[in-house]
Order: sequence, then C-alpha cells, then structure tokens
Amino acid sequence: MRPPVAHHHPARGASRRPSRFLIVEDEKRLAVSLAKGLTAEGYAVDVVHDGLEGLHRAGEGAYDLVILDIMLPGLNGYRVCAALRAAGHDVPILMLTAKDGEYDEAEGLDTGADDYLTKPFSYVVLVARVKALLRRRQGAGASPVHVHGDLRVDTAARRVFLGEDEVTLTAKEFAVLEQLVVRAGQVVSKAEILEHVWDFAYDGDPNIVEVYVSALRRKLRAGLIRTVRGAGYRLETGR
Repeated sequence: MRPPVAHHHPARGASRRPSRFLIVEDEKRLAVSLAKGLTAEGYAVDVVHDGLEGLHRAGEGAYDLVILDIMLPGLNGYRVCAALRAAGHDVPILMLTAKDGEYDEAEGLDTGADDYLTKPFSYVVLVARVKALLRRRQGAGASPVHVHGDLRVDTAARRVFLGEDEVTLTAKEFAVLEQLVVRAGQVVSKAEILEHVWDFAYDGDPNIVEVYVSALRRKLRAGLIRTVRGAGYRLETGR
C-alpha cells in the first residue's frame, strides 16, 4: 500500500512549491497527527512506517527535511541516517527518540542528524525545530564558502578545511561553527548560538555551548575562536 501523501499549496509570499517532508515513524497515530499538522502549516508531507522504506524514499532526494524515528522496524533510525549521509545526501534530519540522555543525543548527531527531539514533545516545539532547520538550510545557500586565512568552511557541503587538511566535525560542532563563521569578526552571544543551534525550546544547561566551543578549539587552530567575556564568542578574521 502506498504511504499517504498530503499536498498543500504554499502560503502567500512563499516559494513556488511548499517544502516537502518525509516522516518515518512506526507509531501510526503519531505519524498521521504530525502529517496533518504539518500539512496545515503549508508543507507537503509523505509518511512511511518502516526504516527500509524510509531509506529508499529519502534516498530519492526529493525532500527538504526528514523526520526520523530511532526505533523502527526493518532498519533503525541511526542506520537510516548514517546510510543517507554515506550516500552523500545532506537533507536536514530531525530524529525522534523515546530514550533520554546525552549518549543517545550524541549517537544520533554523530551519525549525521541535524537535531533531535525526545518523546513526548509538544507539537509547537517540533514546528519550531523544523522551521529552524529549514532557515539554516536556506541561509546556507546564499554564500556557501567562507574563507578566513587557512580556514575554509563550506556550509552547503558541510565540510571544513584547515589548509589542505579536512577537519571532521559532528553535526552540532559544525552548526556552532557555522553560527560563528557567517558572522566572523562579530561577537555572537551564547543565547544566539543556543537559539539557532538548539532552538529556543532547549531547556537544558546553556553551558552546553561552552562544551562545543571547547571541542571546536581542540580540532581547529588555537586562538581562532575568542571568548569575549560577558558577551559571547568571536571568530577571528585577522590571521
């Protein structure tokens, strides 16, 4: 049986076609509820309930965002996500998990997911995360390659180079660096990074930003990211 497909005309002022989402979720009531809500928001939504089918559909490359449950029959969400990234698909992926804890978040992000939500979550939070991921993707397309001395960041391909060497970053590390690099030379506050990378609905420890900045400092050149006491962080451009 073909999965349900919901199409909706874009709202006034929107692009010529609505953003198209794939929901891969085996809890059918939840999947249908999300699809109805997102369709009402003006998005086109496809739904599948199996990991293998989700991988096949997402691999066709027709989607602007994938909402992917971790616990799936056929193939779990981690493996679906990793397989899509290995095949070169850069579609934003929002993972849904019934588990809780940093280990699961890290595993999901390290397989290439862009964000995650722990069930139960509010629909308002889901929509906020979805819109943040779409904004980030659309904004990256304007000027995808940023060069500052020997640092080169390609926000479209999500690749980072120091000189001739490529630096491997997790999805969250890249997202934090992206916020600094698109405003290089300016101070970016911790609150701004939280809002854009974790979104305003994040209710964990705001010091998580410091953890990721420290990780970036270890992987990149010393002195590249400066702490401006009481204000935030600045990517240095003078070297």
